Amino acid sequence: LSALPSQALAGLQPEDMVYAIDVATRLGADGRVLMHGGAYPHIGPVEAALASMTDLRERYDLAAWKIYTMTPSAAHFYFDDHDPARPQIGQTFIDHVRELGPPIICTHKGISAIVGSTAEIASPSDIGPAAARNPDINFVVYHSGYEPGQEGDSGPYDPDNPAPEGVDRLIRSVTDAGIEPNSNVYAELGGTWWFIMRNPTEAAHIIGKLLKYIGEDRVVWGTDSIWFGTPQDQIQAMRTFQISDELQETHGYPALTDEVKAKIFGINAARLYDMEPITGSSGLTPEEVEAVRSSMGPARTYGPTTVRQSMAMIAAHMGGHAF
Repeated sequence: LSALPSQALAGLQPEDMVYAIDVATRLGADGRVLMHGGAYPHIGPVEAALASMTDLRERYDLAAWKIYTMTPSAAHFYFDDHDPARPQIGQTFIDHVRELGPPIICTHKGISAIVGSTAEIASPSDIGPAAARNPDINFVVYHSGYEPGQEGDSGPYDPDNPAPEGVDRLIRSVTDAGIEPNSNVYAELGGTWWFIMRNPTEAAHIIGKLLKYIGEDRVVWGTDSIWFGTPQDQIQAMRTFQISDELQETHGYPALTDEVKAKIFGINAARLYDMEPITGSSGLTPEEVEAVRSSMGPARTYGPTTVRQSMAMIAAHMGGHAF
């Protein structure tokens, strides 16, 4: 369960995550649902923001940190502090994560319009240098730098392209930094797979490139189902998807075997979070599941419930843009 771009957004506060984890535990998923801590070092004085992270770490069992470096845009920073015009807090933040633990930074990169940003400042160009400088920190790149509608994602990676787009920006960043596949950079597919699964050729290139350059042990599943609803269609599409022999031979993409899909679906994330993969069912009977459901009370809708709350959420999450 991952944090949102603003502390003010309703619907996924720490107590909401704790509640969801409790329900999952009662359904037999003890230790299988994990919680990310929201990090906001670029909002307000950095010292106070880092102290807030320390407080959150002391109060909750966190599996990783989640951050949106590009929101709000005016306070955007880069992990490698390469832009002197931006707040120079990237390494300070990483050092604080190292001190607090866990040493896992999950960061939104790409899909810029959704967070009211631009492709430039939502770029993963800072990932490679930061990961090379901090080999003991794992960087999980949410959305893998994908930008809907950019043509660069619909073909193979070109190392000679002076202006890479989409996931190619992530690949360029890690390869230029000398980071080998299966190192401390992970490519997450939440939202990305939802967009590309309707275009088999684009999907084959994106998944193939990530497996080739980021590594088949470093591509992790995600659905963004909090926005898109039940992820069953995404799961079914990935289960049946294949990279053609022609694309494998032409571009050096690995085959999307059952073994590789199993890694993407969960094994890679399990290893990242130091969990032992399990098989089989929870062992609960239908009656026990129904008893848990009945104890939860009536379902309710999370998030804004009035026009004013809705407008506030849009302004915070999408930079005032309506879609």
